[in-house]
Amino acid sequence: MKLGRDARFSTICLHAGQEPDQATGAIVTPIYQTSTYVQEALGRHKGYEYARTQNPTRSALEGNIAAMESGTTACAFASGMAAINAVATMLQAGDHAVVSDNVYGGTFRLFDKVLSRYQLSFAYVDTADLAATERAFTPATRLLFVETPSNPVMRITDLGEAASLAHRHGARLVVDNTFASPAIQRPIELGADLVMHSTTKYLNGHSDSVGGVVVATRDEDAAWLKFVQNAAGAILSPFDSWLVLRGTKTLPLRMAVHSANGLALAEMLAGHPKVRHVLYPGLPSHPQHALARRQMRGFGGMLAFDLGSLEAARRLLNAVHLMSLAESLGGVETLISHPATMTHASVPADRRAALGITDGLVRISAGIEDIDDLKEDLHQALDNV
Repeated sequence: MKLGRDARFSTICLHAGQEPDQATGAIVTPIYQTSTYVQEALGRHKGYEYARTQNPTRSALEGNIAAMESGTTACAFASGMAAINAVATMLQAGDHAVVSDNVYGGTFRLFDKVLSRYQLSFAYVDTADLAATERAFTPATRLLFVETPSNPVMRITDLGEAASLAHRHGARLVVDNTFASPAIQRPIELGADLVMHSTTKYLNGHSDSVGGVVVATRDEDAAWLKFVQNAAGAILSPFDSWLVLRGTKTLPLRMAVHSANGLALAEMLAGHPKVRHVLYPGLPSHPQHALARRQMRGFGGMLAFDLGSLEAARRLLNAVHLMSLAESLGGVETLISHPATMTHASVPADRRAALGITDGLVRISAGIEDIDDLKEDLHQALDNV
């Protein structure tokens, strides 16, 4: 089935990268669970030689996500961190990267504790402040790595302006689009050069797969990422590729409910006397609400709120019934977590404090349950604070 050039997003999610199986006509891409491929004769094969290098199920997913993000090529990896690490291999010894100060704790750990050992340097800055971001650039800067909305304090970076800034300095703009998903935000359409996701989250959407993907726009970047994918071998398995393909089919439908529930919970919490403040770009009180309205198609299901102390946060987290206390995000079920001791525990305490990741901060990934049930659960949990 061929997509028209003007196919719309929901249609792309369902069909891009996927053709009926040539052998059987199966409408769902099969799981090609094989390690190798028999060659017809020496030097003659059907385009597949070894499963680390090529796999039809993974190729279908890569084509699907590349189309969703308006890129040219996608490479799927074993985790979101493997995807970020693949992007980092574009740097050479002596290179410098400017990074959003409020990135996921695992991203900070990779850059600060691992890659800094190999003559790479990183500057962390609030990329929502473009003047401060530009001041962080040096002649050696090759990447501007942005997370927007940021995890967990929900800062928004102007992607069009960030792309212009990076390109003026001869750098590439890399965007971690995990929190938004391409249903809500498509950074390449705003000028980004590379977009990555933890497919574990919204793209998969069912909390049953771990993976990552990088989408490229430049031929030389795509060629390098494919080389690294094969050379380093941190590939997404056929079964995980199939699980994510199942998830992307319903992404637009799920994201509409995630966004509606996220906004409803944010509004409820904003009016609760025990909540100090709520961080959600869909609230008019968010300092970058107008920017979020311009560059996002909805506001997503991620929000955070501050209860003022670790003890207050502990009481609430231990009292929820319907929401699940767990790391990760983007699944159909609502997850609730404590960033300071969970997702961002690897960030030093003084950095967490400077970023606003307080001991009283609680993060919610709003699922697609009935909103009244979610509200009731939060209300009864807040009664214990």
